[in-house]
Amino acid sequence: MKTNVTRRLLSAALIAVACGAILPGCAGEVAKPNANVAQILAPSGKLRVGLYPGSPTSIVGSPEADSAKGVGFDLGRELAKRLGVPFEPVVYPKNADVLAAIKNADVDLTLTNATEERAKDMQFSSTVLEVEKGYLVPANSRIHSLMEVDRQNVKVGVTQGSSTVYELKEKRVSAAIVQISTLKIASEMLASGQIDAFATNKAILYEMSDALPGSKLLDGHWGIERFAFAIPKGREQASAYLDQLLAAMKSQGQIGQSVKRVGLRGTLTEAAN
Repeated sequence: MKTNVTRRLLSAALIAVACGAILPGCAGEVAKPNANVAQILAPSGKLRVGLYPGSPTSIVGSPEADSAKGVGFDLGRELAKRLGVPFEPVVYPKNADVLAAIKNADVDLTLTNATEERAKDMQFSSTVLEVEKGYLVPANSRIHSLMEVDRQNVKVGVTQGSSTVYELKEKRVSAAIVQISTLKIASEMLASGQIDAFATNKAILYEMSDALPGSKLLDGHWGIERFAFAIPKGREQASAYLDQLLAAMKSQGQIGQSVKRVGLRGTLTEAAN
């Protein structure tokens, strides 16, 4: 009996050692990065995180304000803390500018929809969260369902240069697609009747709807956005460590906390719970 107990204790000890040596994230902890990893992810000595305003997946509010929030903003700040480098939020007017900044290595990190097309210009982490894509229509709209959007006499707004542009074209929708430079202008065009609907992920649509009295999101969804952190090409050596950091942050509830803090709606993953 004593021998069996000793063997079980020894086996448990060996498993614990193996877990700590091979998988630092076993207990939600990740070993501190060596200088080389930090240098790859933040070569300037600061983690420059690309953001654009008005999206809860990116940032809502001014980065200098205590009330600033957003999943990209919150998690970018936490990643900088874990890497042991200063956090530098870099806000661009629109998402297309952020994507260009990642491609040109003007920023080090951004949370965005991980598409195959974008993967040609940047390296993606594992998926952080998933969000439904849908349509927002203004008050007193004649459109009441997803099917009613797909008509030739309907104008659908999309963010210029966004993945939504390509996805709707691939679906060969009959509606006219109108590319709009910023979310602010899109809201104005919806309110004035210049477009009949606006298409993007529901996290953004809910934010827009809150500021447009009488507007509503149509039931159902026509696509899914899978958000991941993007880093510039050439920094792939640090990808595995970045994924370990994200796994630890998820297991410790920090991703879910950020989702709840910003009030992000339309998510499909357990990170939103």
